[in-house]
Amino acid sequence: MIFGRQADAGAGPTRPVEPAGERDAASPAETGDIGEAADTGTAAQEISFTDVSVGVLDDTPTGDVYRPILTDVNLTLTEPRIAIVGANGSGKSTLLQLFNGLVTANAGRVLIDGLDPLEQAKQVRSRVGFVFTDPAAQLVMPTPLEDIELSLRKRVPKAERRAAAFAVLEELGIADLAERSVYELSGGQRQLVALAAVLAVDPQILVLDEPTTLLDLRNREKLRRLLDDLVARRGVRVIFSTHDLDFAGLADRALVVDSGRIVADSAPVEATRMYRELIMSDSS
Repeated sequence: MIFGRQADAGAGPTRPVEPAGERDAASPAETGDIGEAADTGTAAQEISFTDVSVGVLDDTPTGDVYRPILTDVNLTLTEPRIAIVGANGSGKSTLLQLFNGLVTANAGRVLIDGLDPLEQAKQVRSRVGFVFTDPAAQLVMPTPLEDIELSLRKRVPKAERRAAAFAVLEELGIADLAERSVYELSGGQRQLVALAAVLAVDPQILVLDEPTTLLDLRNREKLRRLLDDLVARRGVRVIFSTHDLDFAGLADRALVVDSGRIVADSAPVEATRMYRELIMSDSS
């Protein structure tokens, strides 16, 4: 799978700034690679960002100009459900893509349960599942069933793969879509299929970039129940960005991103209140 860089960037040619040191960053094409299970020993279930900054070089008539996307991010994340809110272009998507190496930090360090996404990319990708805002970025096979079979290619023997893929669709309540063309599905249906393809490989951490954007009320509620079940039954940690502040309220902790900085980090009620105040002050 080949994905474009989703760096909340403005118009004009850009290129990422190389991170310090020689690092082998994860290719977006590899994010669906199941790989081997991560061996983290007794490492705590903790995600940490230490002095993390991300930027790109904009090509301008006067030469390259550095444009920051994220600046001095310091976080320690241990809660099972974390929401990230912020305006368009604030840096939310870039922040999420740091979790599995889709974006590389120019400075600072990211650790996922003790693993560096840049230096231990394969182990991190086996641990972190990522669902993009646009499901078309992830669905590469003609039907949902075939797409999930592709996700299972390194986990399930070929003779059992089709039945296993169908079971994943049944668990999400979308088995009726199994043999339909992905091009005939609605945006919300595609979003659920993309989620199913990621869940098929049993990620320990599930990262979703604006998962409710394409969903109607019924499917939004289905997603809420599913995420609650993943946390309660499988122990999956869920991190999502959203513009839906009611949905953000379902999290245990919420971060507010503004102009590439974390400007609020608290319980969802307080964080969303601060975000509303921030937006209203910008509009006045």
